[in-house]
Parts: sequence; structure tokens; C-alpha cells
Amino acid sequence: MWDVAIVGAGVIGCAIARELSRYQLRVTVLEAAGDVATGTSKANSGIVHAGHDAKPQSQKARFNIEGSQRFPTLSRELGFPFQQNGSLVLCFEESQLPQLAEMCQRGIENGVEGLQILDRQAVLALEPQIGHEVVGALYAPTGGICCPYEMTIALAENAAENGIVFQFYAGVSSVTHKQNGWQLETARGVVEATIVINAAGLHADTLHNMVSPTSQTIIPRAGQYLLFDKTVGHLATRTLFQLPTKMGKGVLVTPTVDGNIMAGPTAIDQVDKDDVATKQDAMTKILQASSKTLPQLSMRDVITSFVGLRAHAVENDFVVGWVEGVAGFYDVLGIESPGLTSAPAIAAHVAAEVCHRLHPAENPTFCPTRQVAPTFRSCSIVEQNAMIAENPQYGNIVCRCEMVTEAEVVAAIARGANDIDGIKRRTRAGMGRCQGGFCTPQVMMILARERAASPFAITKCGGDSYILMGECKEERSCTK
Repeated sequence: MWDVAIVGAGVIGCAIARELSRYQLRVTVLEAAGDVATGTSKANSGIVHAGHDAKPQSQKARFNIEGSQRFPTLSRELGFPFQQNGSLVLCFEESQLPQLAEMCQRGIENGVEGLQILDRQAVLALEPQIGHEVVGALYAPTGGICCPYEMTIALAENAAENGIVFQFYAGVSSVTHKQNGWQLETARGVVEATIVINAAGLHADTLHNMVSPTSQTIIPRAGQYLLFDKTVGHLATRTLFQLPTKMGKGVLVTPTVDGNIMAGPTAIDQVDKDDVATKQDAMTKILQASSKTLPQLSMRDVITSFVGLRAHAVENDFVVGWVEGVAGFYDVLGIESPGLTSAPAIAAHVAAEVCHRLHPAENPTFCPTRQVAPTFRSCSIVEQNAMIAENPQYGNIVCRCEMVTEAEVVAAIARGANDIDGIKRRTRAGMGRCQGGFCTPQVMMILARERAASPFAITKCGGDSYILMGECKEERSCTK
């Protein structure tokens, strides 16, 4: 009997798990996939929003501001990359300047600090590569960027170190209320818990509707992105928005913490919660829109395109709270943008609500920090030589684009990566210009060796996503 069962190991579920690990509670996280951060949490903008876009008094506004303020401390404790690079909301027509003023006033009402409306000259002084049709911008110095999947992994690892138990391939098929709590049927068997926290992302409505007579509906909103090579990473230092529409914040152009430029997303509501196929017409629209912001962007510099699905609730706001009339069931659903920014604040709020009911003692061994080994590519030549002398696997560069070594791949496997994408998210092997064209075979063979498995058993992202289909040459040992 667990005290708390969290359904979903995205950034929200992992953040809640980490907060609950501060207390003497028996907590498990149930995840349908084989790793953390496999859904929306791995495919979004990575923007830490300042908070000027959310409607005042909304859940989004409340959690956005508090979450943004928590990022500097959280990134230091857990060792995931975060930069407070600031953001600009660009205006390209004089007639739209009043909208910019309205957004500024909304941000002030929400509590955003340091907001300024800049004229054309001031904008170009900050970002000289912006299209010269710009007439003004709203500057938010507290805006930032992070790596969403590295953040999620960091939260999960710290939670696990502090006693939280993660169960993968444990999708929940039914939830039944019992006298002393809840019984959840999962793909791995029955789980019983006093409290259930519904952080199931795109499928949170399905879970909610199993227990409540008042239904919820999550609409999967597809957002496609273009990722540009690091050779154009110098074109912008701040996150560059255009004035938002009713469908969202519009197409943005932003640097990433790894030195790329990213543009997107689109916003297309769909029915299928698993369809993440990219589309050529969406790529064209993103490039056309983003070229207004940065005219030098070109399709020849695009190294990949991907789609993320946002969990859009029909209320157009976060749904965070105990389900009315259903004892011990807590919803955290409809967490779309600014969900990543809000995650630390939502987690703290949910943990406080749970503790108010269960009255646990504090965990005397809780450690808020995570030990993170330096990446080989970030070290000096002297440091790299010392690393190679201590462990020769550092001398084998597996991914040339991102300078990822065999030692780092092996360490990622030891940390829990069990497929090609899991290693990619933990090391960046395969995220460079060639998108894994050179390193995937090496990564696959190292994974097979470390797992003592056949290369034919290795998958890209779990399930049936096998890399190898058959032999065409004499079989070679994967241990060489």
C-alpha cells in the first residue's frame, strides 16, 4: 500500500515526486513508457516564460510567476542547464503597438518584474539580426531557456535518490476506489495507494473520467518545430516572440541552451493523441513566419523537425486540485504552456496539499542536490587528458557532432537509459548535424554490450522500434 501513486513521469509528475521525497512517504510513479520525459516533456520550446502572457488571476499566471522564480535555485541544485537570457515580444505593425502595451500591463498585474516597451532602435541594439520591419517590442529580462528533458531527468534522478520508486511500462488501465484508498490496474499488476495524483498529460482526462461524474476533455494540440544547426546559433541571444494569437504564443525563434536556434511551434488541434508526424507544409509555414523575425534563417540550416503534443484543456487553464466528491484523487491536467515554467511551483503546491492530508514527517536524509559529471566537450584539453588517463573510454569519441564519448554513453546506461533515445536525451549523442547518421551504430553496440543483450533487441524508443531487422553480413561480436 503506497501513500501516493503519481501517474505520469513527465516534468510535472517528476517534479511532484521530487517535492514529495522531502517527506517520509511511500511514493511510486507509474509511467506507461519505458523512460521519463517521453511525451510532451521532451518535445517543447524549453522556454521559461516571464509570465506576461497569462490571463491575470488564472492558474497559469499564478504558477508561471512562482515557477519562473524557482528556476535559478532548482537548476543549481540539480545541475540541468538554464539561462536567464531574456525575451522580446516583437511588433511589426504600428497599429499593433496598443496590444503590446496591453500585454505589458497584463504582465505588471501578474507580477512580472523589469518589463519595458522598446522602440525600434532599442530592439535592434539588443538583437541586430532581427528583421528591420520591427517597430517595437516588449522586453522581459526575467525570461529564460532550459533543456526540458534534461530538467525532467534531473528531477527524476533526484527523486529516486531520495526514495521515490519509478515503475515503467506501467500504464494504468483502470482506477477503482476502495475503502482505504485506490486500486490501480497497470500493465505490471495491481497498485494500491491512499492518494492518486493524476499527472498523465495527454491522457489525464481519461484517468479523471474513470473516477468523476464531471468529465474533462484534453485536446491534443500539435506543435511542430524546426531545429537549426549551431552554425546559425549566433543570430539571436534572446527568445524572440511575435504577438500571440488565440491559438497560443505564435511562432517564436529562440536560442537553445546547447547553441542551436529553434523555431515554432504551429498550433493544430487534432484527435489522435499519439500522432506526432511532421508535415512539409508546416515546415514551410514555420520558416516563413520565423524569417520575419530572423531573415537569415534558411531551410538549408535545418537539421531536424519534430512535433510535440500539448495537453490543451477546454477550460483554457490549468486544472490543479482535488477532484470534487472523490476522496484522495488529485488532478494536475491541462498543463500546456507555460507548463514547463510552472512545474516547480505546481509541484510545491501539490506536495503541500498532500502533506495537509497525510501529515508526514520530514525526510531526515533528503538531499536536494544531484551530482553531475562534467561533459567531455565542456572540459579543457588538460582536463580531457586527465579524464582519458583515468578512464580510456573517454578517448573514444562516439558522437563527433556533439563530442560525446563512450564513457558518457556507458554512464547514461548506468543511469537508466535503455534505448537509443534514452541515451540521446542524457548525452546528446545523435542530436548534432548528422542526427545520428554516424554514431547510432556505435551507440547501439555499446548499449547491447552493457545490457548483455543481442543487438537485435535494441530499440530506438522502446516497444517495437527495433533498429536491426536482419543480417546481411557475417555476424560480428558486439563486445569488440
